Amino acid sequence: MDQVVPNKSATQMVLDYIRGFNVLKKTGYEYWGVQIINILDSTAYFAMLSCSTLFLSGDIGMNDVHAGYTVTLFTTATTILLFFSGTITDWLGVRRAMIWTLWGNLITRGLVVVVALEPAIPQRGWIVAGLLLAQAPFMASIQTIFQTSNKLFTSKKSRGAGFNVWYLAMNVGAMLGGYSLDVIHQWMGLSYTHIFTMSTVIAVITLVITHVMIKKNDQYVDPDEPAEEQKEQEAPSKKLKPWQIAAQVVKNPVFWKFLVLIALLLGVRAVFTYMYLLFPKFWVRIIGPEAQVGFYQALNPALVIMGLVLFIPFANRYNVFKMLVFGATISALSLFILAVPFGWLGSDLPHITHWLSIISLIVLALGEIIWSPKYYELVAAIAPKGQEGSYLGFSQIPWFGAKTLVSFASGHMLVRWCPEGIADKIISGEAGFWQSPNAMWFILGSLALGGILICFLLKNWITKGANYEAQG
Repeated sequence: MDQVVPNKSATQMVLDYIRGFNVLKKTGYEYWGVQIINILDSTAYFAMLSCSTLFLSGDIGMNDVHAGYTVTLFTTATTILLFFSGTITDWLGVRRAMIWTLWGNLITRGLVVVVALEPAIPQRGWIVAGLLLAQAPFMASIQTIFQTSNKLFTSKKSRGAGFNVWYLAMNVGAMLGGYSLDVIHQWMGLSYTHIFTMSTVIAVITLVITHVMIKKNDQYVDPDEPAEEQKEQEAPSKKLKPWQIAAQVVKNPVFWKFLVLIALLLGVRAVFTYMYLLFPKFWVRIIGPEAQVGFYQALNPALVIMGLVLFIPFANRYNVFKMLVFGATISALSLFILAVPFGWLGSDLPHITHWLSIISLIVLALGEIIWSPKYYELVAAIAPKGQEGSYLGFSQIPWFGAKTLVSFASGHMLVRWCPEGIADKIISGEAGFWQSPNAMWFILGSLALGGILICFLLKNWITKGANYEAQG
C-alpha cells in the first residue's frame, strides 16, 4: 500500500488523535445528551436485533423461514423509511422528532412484551410481526435524528470529532447490547422476551434525558471561529434542486464506477446481516443452549472500539481504494475460518465451534477496522463538492437490494445447512461437509471474496478519473 503521510511517529499520531477531541469541550448539553441517548438506544436496538430470530422462534413459535421473513420485513421497512425520515426530522426539529420517536419505541416495544408474555393471545406471530413493522419508522427516524444532531450541535471546527464520538458511542451501545443478552438469558435465566422489556425501560430513560438535556434546535456556532465561518453556518447556502443534483450525479462516469465498486463489496457488507440472521441460531444449534450468544455479538464491537482508536490516526497514510479492498479481503476471509470441517480439529464440536467463532470474529473485526472508515470516507474522496449526500444516498440502493435478498434467503439457508439437530448429525457422520454449516460459510465467503477479486481486476478502470488518495 502507498504511504502518503509518513512524517509523525505512531505515538504522536495517537496522541494528536486523542487531543483532537478537545474541540468538543465547548459543545452544549444537547450534543452530549444525544450521545447518551445514542449509547442507550444502540444497546436496545442491537440487543433486539441480535436475538430477533431466537426470540421469534423460541418465544413466539415461528419456524426458521417465517422468522427470517419477519426480520426482513422489519429491516427492509427501516431501510426504505430512511429515505423519508430526514424530511420529517427537518420539519419537526430535533427535539420534537426525538420525543415522538422515543414515544413510538416505548409503545411498540412495550406491546411486543405484552403479546409475547401472553400465550393465549391468538395469532401472536402475526401481531408481533405487525408490531415490529410498526417500530420501523421510529428506528429509521432515530438514525436521521442522530445524523442531524451531530451536525446541528457541533461547529464546523468540532464536526469531525463529533461524528467520531458518535460512531464510537454506537459501537459501545452495540457491545453493551451483546452483553445484555447473556446477562438476561444466561445469567438471569429469563426468556429473550425480556430483551424487549429492557429496551422498553431504555425508551423511558431516553425520554427523560431528552426532556432534561435537549432544549434547543439551533445550530451551534463556536464563538472562537472566524466571523465568516460563523456566518456560513448560520445562513443556509443556495443549492440546486434535488432533481438537478441527481441529474449531475448520474451523468458523471465516476459515479457509475463508484456504484460498481459498492456492488462488488456487497458480499462483505452482508456479513453484518449474517450477525443477526444466521449466527445466533448457528451458535445455539452447534454449541448448544449454553452458547454465549451475547458474548460473541459483543466481541466484534468491543474490538472495533479499541481498534478504531488505535487505527484511525494511521488510516490517512494510505490510499483509500487499497485500504478499502485490503480490509474487505480480511473480513471475507473470516467466513472461511468457520468453513473448516469440524472433523479436522477434533471431536468436541461445541468447543471447536466456540474457538473458531472467536477467531473468526477477531479477523472480521480486524478487517472492519481497516475498511469500514474508508467506506464512508470514499464518498468524500470521489464525490464532487455539494453532491456528497447524493452519492451516499444512491450508494444505498445496491445495498438495499442485497440486504433484502440475503434476509429473505436466511431462513432457507438455515433449513438447508443448519437445521435443528444438525450437531448430532455432524457428530455421527450423517451430515457431510455439503450438508453442514461449513458449506454455508464456504459459499458465503466465496461470494464475498469473489467480488473483491473482481475489484482487483477492475482496479485501473474503477480508479481512473476519481480521487482515491488519503484525505487529510
